[in-house]
Amino acid sequence: MPTTVITNLTTLVTNDPAQGDGSPLGLIENAALVIEDGAIAWAGPTSSAPAADERYDANGKAAIPGFVDSHSHLVFAGDRTAEFNARMSGRAYTAGGIRTTVRATREASDEALSANLAAHLREMLSQGTTTVETKSGYGLTTEEEARALRVAREHTPETTFLGAHIVGPEYEGDADAYTTLVTGEMLEACAPYARYVDAFCEKGAFDGDQTRAILTAGKAKGLIPRVHANQLSYGPGIQIAAELGAASADHCTHASDADVAALADSGTVATLLPGCEFSTRAVYPDARRFLDAGVTVALSTDCNPGSSYTSSMPFCVAVAVREMGMTPDEALWSATAGGARALLRDDIGHLKPGSRADLTLLNAPSHVHLAYRPGVPLVAGVWREGVREV
Repeated sequence: MPTTVITNLTTLVTNDPAQGDGSPLGLIENAALVIEDGAIAWAGPTSSAPAADERYDANGKAAIPGFVDSHSHLVFAGDRTAEFNARMSGRAYTAGGIRTTVRATREASDEALSANLAAHLREMLSQGTTTVETKSGYGLTTEEEARALRVAREHTPETTFLGAHIVGPEYEGDADAYTTLVTGEMLEACAPYARYVDAFCEKGAFDGDQTRAILTAGKAKGLIPRVHANQLSYGPGIQIAAELGAASADHCTHASDADVAALADSGTVATLLPGCEFSTRAVYPDARRFLDAGVTVALSTDCNPGSSYTSSMPFCVAVAVREMGMTPDEALWSATAGGARALLRDDIGHLKPGSRADLTLLNAPSHVHLAYRPGVPLVAGVWREGVREV
């Protein structure tokens, strides 16, 4: 493959403290970078840029690592417009609305599910997202959950088995029996298509004992745990995530001091999902508490048809800065390097020599404009594995 040098970047966020200004963002001003064989070969000042086969003049734009969206639910059919409208008219959000999507998803063909997923991934890419995790969870039978993961795996290697989203309608009122299905036959069918195992630990979904059993069984099959934890109320989800060494505890909206300490001690990432609170009029998690305690924080969209139907990481960055106590620098790091940490990936989320050449060019002189100009389409170009796709 030919080498490419991108020059005249007003600012380049590398997320490598060894570069540039020495901050966590590793910010280089008047910068350039070289792409070779799908990876970053060099980064530094434009005045020192080496020769390359192809040259792209950024003409004063900023470059950041491609966003890493480490939490989404994209294998679904239909929408929940009526539910959203009712919620915005005063009805509280509960986990029960998931059943609406389950019905529509079961009725959809493989081709329809795949096309819908691909459309959302294109939408994400156009907004600077280069890596996406997505889950099952809208099938809730062995056959349907395995089908969802097969469809998802055609589009991304970052797939999560979420048979424990809610109790399947065929088992309503008997969560223990459904847990037995999830940890046995369903896990057996789904594990070959998944990298992670997840459970919604919440009132109306799965209690602590059921969640622990599901994640432990997934670990025994080689899957990495992550947890929908403490979204709607205080509960054991965060503690279970820390106890089992989960890659992430996601939501963390209601967290005690002990929960925050457990995350800090375990290294489990707190993945915060501001689109969900925005779309449900719920209280936002206090990111400042986690950051000040030394917890690694990721930001993600939680893109799903019920509680957070946004595919925009720039939107989530802006909301996190405005509503969750994050600085623009912290929010960008969490939406890139933080997301990579939540996926246990060290090849993405940064732009240093050897990393994958996933980068987003902004039609702005600084990443701060993501929060400074919320809702403005700032993405001017996206490269994934060294190939420009937007």
